[in-house]
Amino acid sequence: MSLLSLLAERIRHHGPLTVAEYMDYALYHSELGYYSSSDKRSGQRGDFFTSVDLGSTFGKFLAIQLAEMHDLLLEEQPETFQDFDLVEVGSGNGQLARDVLDTVEKDYPHLYKVLRVQLVERSIMARAAQTSIIGPHLHLLKTQPKYPDLKNSLGHIPSGITGVILANELLDALPVHVVEMKDDGLAEIYVDFDGSELTEKFGPISNPEITAQLERVGAKLQPGWRAEVGLNTVEWIRNAARSLKQGFLIVIDYGHEAKKLYSSNYAHGTLSTYYQHQIDPSREQRSGNDLIQSSTKPAWLIDPGSRDLTCHVDLTAVQQVAKDEGLKILGLLDQTYFLLGLGTAEKLFQEDNNNDLEHLRKRLALKTLLLPGGLGSTHKVLIFGKNVGTPTLRGCSYKKRLT
Repeated sequence: MSLLSLLAERIRHHGPLTVAEYMDYALYHSELGYYSSSDKRSGQRGDFFTSVDLGSTFGKFLAIQLAEMHDLLLEEQPETFQDFDLVEVGSGNGQLARDVLDTVEKDYPHLYKVLRVQLVERSIMARAAQTSIIGPHLHLLKTQPKYPDLKNSLGHIPSGITGVILANELLDALPVHVVEMKDDGLAEIYVDFDGSELTEKFGPISNPEITAQLERVGAKLQPGWRAEVGLNTVEWIRNAARSLKQGFLIVIDYGHEAKKLYSSNYAHGTLSTYYQHQIDPSREQRSGNDLIQSSTKPAWLIDPGSRDLTCHVDLTAVQQVAKDEGLKILGLLDQTYFLLGLGTAEKLFQEDNNNDLEHLRKRLALKTLLLPGGLGSTHKVLIFGKNVGTPTLRGCSYKKRLT
């Protein structure tokens, strides 16, 4: 059975789906979902690029920040501090963890000795690939928890963490509700089936928390504007905050604060698809602020399970729930400034000065990670602390710097 057939059957028996429910099927169905049918979706042969696809450079930067975080915790309780947890949620096949651990083992042996690593990943195929990817560091991995068919891909985060929870490009792939402001008030978008294909359908707000969250962040939608509301995003942050006993939460993703996200700049919303490195193949032209569709059918309804679905993260909502759960915001900045704050470019290259090809590759990777207009400015880094005071981390040297 295809995912389209499964969705059609589900709609016939139970009625239209919210977009959040549809996304959960399309991305995370245990057999037919986009992320479930492959161990790796990014890179040259995939549908999009991530920082990890540029080589080990990004992992080396993160290792430097992790080492500083470990040293801060050690300073606070030198007599009782023992193991340092690194929990990566949405870890995929483990490539980022491998890049981080390679550097930690080489440059920070004191940290490597006390590391306990847990990779949290919903995709069965990606988890199966982790053993070979992690390779020599396999002894650091804690026993994997059981993975039931979790709703909304929130994943299982272990409790009582002392160390770091890392989520790199995770939140943008959590299912969202989609709303549109009509002349008579807010309506929600549902996914229906007309007998041959999936279609959009307007309906009442499915959960009062949708309206409440828009009000909390100060969103003022005009008639005709669409927006995504990430209830799963704030729930994930809430769970992560409660799982963290002492340490840091690092979130790296693309998004905006509410004032910018819910504005005329994004009046059509941000829900998009990536397929063979094209974004929204059915939405190809833009005239001023108006999107000219080459198809009347939204790209995200085309061939469910075959393409990535993603939307920009509401950074204001993330900060609000983090603060409510007792986390302190230590930094919110473009990835460019996060990496510059670590000040490690020369260190990354010095070991390869006699290898011109490797040196060139690292320079190109660093350029892609840093330069505005690419991953450097589209990706934002949020770092929160819990029971660690308000230290000035190297990666947060620029405090709040957003484009």
